[in-house]
Amino acid sequence: THPAMDMKRSCTRCGGAVMLLLLGHMTTALEVPLDLPQPPTITHQSLKDYIIDPRENIVIHCEAKGKPHPSFSWTRNGTHFDVEKDSKVIMKPNSGTLVIDISGEKAEAYEGVYQCIARNEHGSAMSNNIVIRQSRSPLWSKEKIEPITVQRGMSLVLQCRPPAGLPPPIIFWMDNNFQRLPQNSRVSQALNGDLYFCNVIMEDTRNDYICYARFPHTQTIQQKQPINVNVLDSKCFYPSGERAPTFMNPPGTHSTTMVLKGDTLQLECIADGLPTPDISWSKVNRDLPSGRFSFHSFQKTLKITEVTEADGGDYRCLAKNRLGSNHHIITVVVRAAPFWISAPQNLILAPKESGMLTCRAEGNPKPTVTWSVNGIPIENSHKDPSRKIENGNIILSDVQTGSSSVYQCNASNEYGYLLANAFVSVLAEPPRVLTPPNHVYSVVTNSRALLDCASFGSPLPKITWFKDSQSIVDGDSYIIHKNNTLEINVARPLNSGKYTCIASNSLGNKENHVYLEVKEATRIIRQPGYKVVQRNSMAVFECKVKHDPSLFPSMIWLKDNMELPDDTRFEVGSDSLTIHDVREDDEGNYTCIRNTTLDQDSASAMLTVVEATPAPPIIMEQPDPPTDLELTDQRELSVQLTWTPGDENNSPIQLFLIQYEDSLHKPGVWVNMTEVSVTSTTAHLELSPYVYYSFRVLALNDVGLSEPSAPSRQYRTNPARPDGNPSDVEVIGTSPDSMTITWRELTGLESNGPGLQYKVSWRQKDLDPQWTSLTLANVSQYVVTGTPTFAPYEVTVQAVNDYGSGPRPEVVLGYSGEDLPNVAPENVKVSVQNGTVAEVRWDAVPLSTVRGQLNGYKVSYWKMRSLHKQDPEPVKPQELIFHGSELEGLLIGLHPYSQYTLNIRAFNRKGDGPTSSNLIFETPEGVPGPPADLKIQNLNLDSLIVKWVPPVEYNGHLTGYLLKYQPINKTDELGPLKELLLPANETSITLENLKHSTHYKFYLNAMTIKGSGPIVTKEGFTMVDEGEDYFAIISPAVAMTSKQVDIATQGWFIGLMCAIALLILVLLIVCFIKRNKGGKYPVKEKEDAHQDPEIQPMKEDDGTFGEYSDTEDHKPLKGSRTPSNGTVKKDDSDDSLVDYGEGGDGQFNEDGSFIGQYSGKKEKDTAEGNESSEAPSPVNAMNSFV
Repeated sequence: THPAMDMKRSCTRCGGAVMLLLLGHMTTALEVPLDLPQPPTITHQSLKDYIIDPRENIVIHCEAKGKPHPSFSWTRNGTHFDVEKDSKVIMKPNSGTLVIDISGEKAEAYEGVYQCIARNEHGSAMSNNIVIRQSRSPLWSKEKIEPITVQRGMSLVLQCRPPAGLPPPIIFWMDNNFQRLPQNSRVSQALNGDLYFCNVIMEDTRNDYICYARFPHTQTIQQKQPINVNVLDSKCFYPSGERAPTFMNPPGTHSTTMVLKGDTLQLECIADGLPTPDISWSKVNRDLPSGRFSFHSFQKTLKITEVTEADGGDYRCLAKNRLGSNHHIITVVVRAAPFWISAPQNLILAPKESGMLTCRAEGNPKPTVTWSVNGIPIENSHKDPSRKIENGNIILSDVQTGSSSVYQCNASNEYGYLLANAFVSVLAEPPRVLTPPNHVYSVVTNSRALLDCASFGSPLPKITWFKDSQSIVDGDSYIIHKNNTLEINVARPLNSGKYTCIASNSLGNKENHVYLEVKEATRIIRQPGYKVVQRNSMAVFECKVKHDPSLFPSMIWLKDNMELPDDTRFEVGSDSLTIHDVREDDEGNYTCIRNTTLDQDSASAMLTVVEATPAPPIIMEQPDPPTDLELTDQRELSVQLTWTPGDENNSPIQLFLIQYEDSLHKPGVWVNMTEVSVTSTTAHLELSPYVYYSFRVLALNDVGLSEPSAPSRQYRTNPARPDGNPSDVEVIGTSPDSMTITWRELTGLESNGPGLQYKVSWRQKDLDPQWTSLTLANVSQYVVTGTPTFAPYEVTVQAVNDYGSGPRPEVVLGYSGEDLPNVAPENVKVSVQNGTVAEVRWDAVPLSTVRGQLNGYKVSYWKMRSLHKQDPEPVKPQELIFHGSELEGLLIGLHPYSQYTLNIRAFNRKGDGPTSSNLIFETPEGVPGPPADLKIQNLNLDSLIVKWVPPVEYNGHLTGYLLKYQPINKTDELGPLKELLLPANETSITLENLKHSTHYKFYLNAMTIKGSGPIVTKEGFTMVDEGEDYFAIISPAVAMTSKQVDIATQGWFIGLMCAIALLILVLLIVCFIKRNKGGKYPVKEKEDAHQDPEIQPMKEDDGTFGEYSDTEDHKPLKGSRTPSNGTVKKDDSDDSLVDYGEGGDGQFNEDGSFIGQYSGKKEKDTAEGNESSEAPSPVNAMNSFV
């Protein structure tokens, strides 16, 4: 069974817009025509809270109208502000707007509370109190931020605490690369700018957590010192690593916040916990306000807009993870600044009349309402017997001519105030109708009609309506509103015609005529019907409409109340919708909407798609070409073409394509002219002059286009003057004294006649009264020479042929060629913000010196040298481009503690102007770079030597090094961390009393007065104890142990080393005896023959061969400190069996047979030159002997 047809129809009649206008008019304050005497009315004023930019002039707006035009005066901080006595203050003509020039002045001098008074002979109107405050972007207070160490899994808060600015800054967190730090449900920024970690992970370790504060008014950005966070992976705390949620912000279980009515409420809950808690919100005993609440910051912030009194109450924030949940109650208290219930409105009274001014306002707490007259509190004003105050309202009775005044109502409480002006104008004025005369109102049958009759007069005019001289009374057919608008509830054609409204008072009458047209309603007379079609076939919905002949309906199709898919299979015709190659997803409800400017009608129908039933194969081919082409209704520039379609060949024809050939201009070229629906075999063709037309027709079906029909007979149109001019006219400045005018030439079809030429005209804008003209043919450009540099020119290009000129050409504005700027920017100043950022400012070059379009400024700067050391090579200059009229910018990525040179030049499209004088500036110290190298060497069983190379970038004066180390067990667990502060001139240290056979991890960073630089890490291990055979591989980040056979623990190797040691001892004794006897050994002669400063004579109190000490092993490492007494620290030498996997100090650790008796240890601490204070090891002694 087929589903029942789903069809609906709706018809909407317009008229609501007219009612909205009516209601808007009814609630608008009474307007007095400006040609009548009236007290002042404030029409425009600045905001109550006006934050100024100290770089720009202060503009305080105050505009008013009145008759006569009002004069203006100002008060500041409650006292008269004499504008004329301050040369920096200008009041605009015929206005109360103040312009304060604060260039060269401190903007603070003009802070205060301003109020504008607009006066004329009928009264005084007051503006709001306008509080002028200077925007402020104070600098971040200097502070030293210690590195933060936190256990993995614990919560963490990184405080931002920006300086208090005006307005408050916008906070965001970035890294050293100016990339925003990623945030998620675990890490997020709080409303106060702090960065909260619900729990930290190892990846949170970094040294560049930087809080930035952007001050929106001054468009400045300041940054806090980077925060270094080190996450430790320790399982000593919270062995499970998980915990239930607790609240970080706000703390505890309950808090209270206050919000003003109409403001936006933001409630925040941030909880710690592991796993990261999920946050949810609810309101106790009530639902959250529909359509006004949203969640932000990963559900941690609840935002409610346009707060009402009903939004007060308790809000519950729930934090939950798999270990439990916790909640926090936030009590919201809603207060309200004053808001109007009924603001006072202008009152127009005739002499002897009575009236009342009302002023009702509400707020929380309830506001205090006071009245003033002409800016003076009413209790201090002159007594007026016609005025009295009852229940906060001003009642006026038996008013007299000349008693016009402006009343001010002020409603205030602790959260703000409202100030409204309402004038009482005593006038005697005959009626006038303000609605335009002979206005035509159009509606459709059975809709509502509203005819306006706005009027003015004093006394208030009485309005009477007439239709065709018949008086209209308020009744069933007509309604006369309080504002005198006439409403016809159900308009019919018989209601069409002329309506007259007459305004009358004791001083006269005034009539006005308007017209009503009641048109036929738009109706769909052939609706779309329910369709069941096979897949891959075609569905057609009809939608034919009947409408008023003077209206032109449009058609919109919807599918399931949405726009049709953007698919070429959907074809919208004039009265139908065709869906080709139907698919299953085309099923749905299709709605046709027919719109006019006054009404609309709609109808819907369902489409059901079923599987196609098997059918014999059908051979489809292209259609046969149309035949019998005929030209009829031949006119000067149009013709009608008819044809007979050919056979469709089993595929319906979809459309016809008409082509033409212009045998006069482009013989043999056929051009597509128009497409015609398959329902028509006739086309009305609009033609161009001076063309020899031939036409042909092609048919299109699903297979493709047919062959073209036979051409029609030729149809020639007569020549005419051009009806268009060349397009794309441009003026290009080619050189400082010329310009090129270019355009796109007309085609032969556009020429409209023979003898096509172009009249090119130009003149210098605002200087040349006469045009210079030149007529050209077969070209698309012309070069004008002898022009001044970068002068504005007006240019036209007009088409001309033998039959006349084209239409008046459009004037194109362009400029002659540019030249290079000839003046450099002056008053270049650099303000260094920190070690890596500086701000540069300069004065604009005079526009007359730019000699072209100012494209901007190029700032070149380069590092000349480091203030700590001489740089090896000059640094390539960097260039920043500031477009337009920018006169300041930031230089980022500077090297701390360096000297820079900077210059600036203006540039235009021609090129760069001269550079300003070089300006040299210096950057302050910053944190140093990482140490260039870190090495760990074995010394003995319980000692290690740590050596390093100072940082490549000092970025200031080094104050020392911070060395941290801790043991690591075989499961990579970390032991207790020890710290050592080392002097800046140290580059090595010996660590003793360490655990043997233990891996250690070392952390080293350099320091300046600005803080600690990046950390480098290294791992090492102490010598293995007897019986162990570990082989250590030391890498920058990993220390690995593997079971290897160590040659140093083999018996034969130990024996060999002992034999070598004994041999060296014998040689030492022999050499000592020979020296005492005055003899020389051959090696001494070698020394005398080679006076190498690296080879020093043997000291007499030392039995070592100092002259043959290994200079490579004994000279200090590059960058290490040499004491002033000439000694070299023992830990600077790597002449040890450490390099062979054994302990230092000339000892074997196997059997104790070589424990210092052959070490040659000196009794004194001094040595000459680079000779080591430590006796050479057996290995080095053997090298010397060889």
